[in-house]
Amino acid sequence: MAIDIIMPQLGESIAEGTVVKWLVPPGGRIEKDEPLLEVETEKVALEIPSPATGILSDILVQEGRTVPVGTLLGHLNNEATAGTGVINRVGGVVVRPTEPLQEGTDHYSPAVRQLAKEQGIDLSQVRGTGTGGRVTKKDVLDFIAHRRPSAIGSRPSSEQTFGGEEVVPFTQMRKTIAERMVKSKQTSAHVATFFEADFSEIAKFREGKSVTYLPFVISAVTRAIKELPILNSSWGDQGIIKKKDIHLGIAVAVEDGLLVPVIRHADRKRLMQLSKDVADLAERARNKKLNPDEVQGGTFTITNHGGFGSLFSAPIIHQPQIAILGVGAVQKRPVVINDAIAIRPMCYLSLSFDHRVIDGATADQFMSKVKSYLEHSDWEKLL
Repeated sequence: MAIDIIMPQLGESIAEGTVVKWLVPPGGRIEKDEPLLEVETEKVALEIPSPATGILSDILVQEGRTVPVGTLLGHLNNEATAGTGVINRVGGVVVRPTEPLQEGTDHYSPAVRQLAKEQGIDLSQVRGTGTGGRVTKKDVLDFIAHRRPSAIGSRPSSEQTFGGEEVVPFTQMRKTIAERMVKSKQTSAHVATFFEADFSEIAKFREGKSVTYLPFVISAVTRAIKELPILNSSWGDQGIIKKKDIHLGIAVAVEDGLLVPVIRHADRKRLMQLSKDVADLAERARNKKLNPDEVQGGTFTITNHGGFGSLFSAPIIHQPQIAILGVGAVQKRPVVINDAIAIRPMCYLSLSFDHRVIDGATADQFMSKVKSYLEHSDWEKLL
């Protein structure tokens, strides 16, 4: 019996998704709940599990294509005896080898032909990496990215490559990030304020413990938000919308861009639970294991750019929120304490905020509270 594989609804506001990679070739056998394909949306990249045990009988949507939710992507034959051929196990997935295409076989899909026509590409020059040597849409895009002007037909183009240049096709995630960053700058009146915090007490507390600096920042931020709840709001058509729950987004750098998984009710969690949540969300974000609802509903965002050595940053607000906190690298620096010079682990903190909602005084009050909590908290009680 054939089972339809469709583009799933990956969140309430998600209307389409991009097939990034099929993890099993046509004719390959797969177990139920094993990863079948990778899908990318404007919010998240994740692996889609197989709905049943069986053989992937055909693929209707090739890698690189973006299609609406509900689109038929392919078929799975859940009869283990379907097809013929020798069965081998590769990387934990049972695969039945497929026969290579016979010479002269038309192995160009309509989508590939259309793209080649639009770009003036001779498909005989493109090396196919698909099953049996088929040319996929990704193969054509890769060819476009590396071609020289001489390989382009007479078609005029505003995008040409010259010596030492390369055109890298946009991924769906990169296009989405670009659109959202521009929209955020066009929407909010961005202003940034900077503070410096002494992490000496935190550094002492961390000795012998497997915990990063980020959970301490999250704890300080949630307590400051409770005192100034306007930071946990958004701009609405009828007024400012204050959020009762504190759901903190944590920016995570992934291979193709940035994801912002959310720690829900972050103010209700103690330090070690925050540490576990941060590590879990970051790992699953990088391995494309996040659920769609785990990147939605954030009310305030923290970005730890210091993890890459950065000291200062004025990050762009994650809409529709009104502020985002940047955390720089913790470095030992000479500072003046009680008219004496001391060496302390210091960290620059930045707050980009929407001046439509709050003024500089409110933003600075908030940052003063965050700084105070970082420097003077009894972390043993918060463990």
